[in-house]
Amino acid sequence: MQGLFIKRHPDLIVGGETADDAGVFRLTDELALVQTLDFFTPIVDDPFDFGRIAAANALSDVYAMGGTPLTAMNIVCFPKGDLPLDILRQTLLGGLEKIEEAGAALAGGHSVDDREFKYGLSVTGIVHPARVLKNNTARVGDRLILTKPLGTGVIATGIKAGLAGPDAVALLVETAAALNKTAAQVAANYNISACTDVTGFGLAGHALEMAAGSGVLINLFAEQVPCLPGTLELATMGLVPAGAHNMRNYCAKKLEIAPGVALALADLMFDPQTSGGLLLAIDPAQANDCALAMQDKGLIAKVIGRVEDRHPGGKIFIRP
Repeated sequence: MQGLFIKRHPDLIVGGETADDAGVFRLTDELALVQTLDFFTPIVDDPFDFGRIAAANALSDVYAMGGTPLTAMNIVCFPKGDLPLDILRQTLLGGLEKIEEAGAALAGGHSVDDREFKYGLSVTGIVHPARVLKNNTARVGDRLILTKPLGTGVIATGIKAGLAGPDAVALLVETAAALNKTAAQVAANYNISACTDVTGFGLAGHALEMAAGSGVLINLFAEQVPCLPGTLELATMGLVPAGAHNMRNYCAKKLEIAPGVALALADLMFDPQTSGGLLLAIDPAQANDCALAMQDKGLIAKVIGRVEDRHPGGKIFIRP
């Protein structure tokens, strides 16, 4: 985007100037559009499951802004001469399942002939302009809630290495294909100051985006962070994605890890997630009640951090 002059529109509430999950455009005093798109290459072999995961991942950006998905359009890159068309059909069916589960309508899409298969969605949602959630508005004293366990990147690495079997694949699919719809609906009943979803930058990377945008120091309590079963063992074996190490190095100047945090657990804080959970900054008086309300809905949601103090430029401190 460097060198690209973008004229600021007065009704563009959220644009590219922040690291937010979607753009938000005000239509009226009571209605705004939330717009996002996301697509990627398959992370599982089953095309139906791939479609479900990719769609859930794209829809998540609307939930992260406090919005409700309204319409979706397919984005497809497909090597039509190299793969059977039924793979594409099954992928689209998986995506449609999640679109309909979200209560949105599939409005069409676009496809190109490409040597590498990719799939995702462009999603439009709606939100009240006064209820937009952003990732740069966390307040000192807020608690942080994570609404899904970490570990999908580590499991995917274990699968590629032949050290994670069918049960691990099923666990990855179940977690990554789950919509953040319920978490967003519960969160709407509480005083949320900031929100983002945890995806490719890992928990610590996205928490640092929140810290930097808000100008605060965030403490993450690693032992309170929910992780998928078996992922700590896989991380201890060194089955950590390269992206986790890259993000840790990228964050190094604004990061501190306490000596008491085990190496494998610290690595999981940077594990790149596909369709991860929401990271919510919430009024401290409401944090436990909100997490319990989410657990009552079947979510693995926990209070995992605290906004400690003002800090120009932002900082993350990972504690035991």
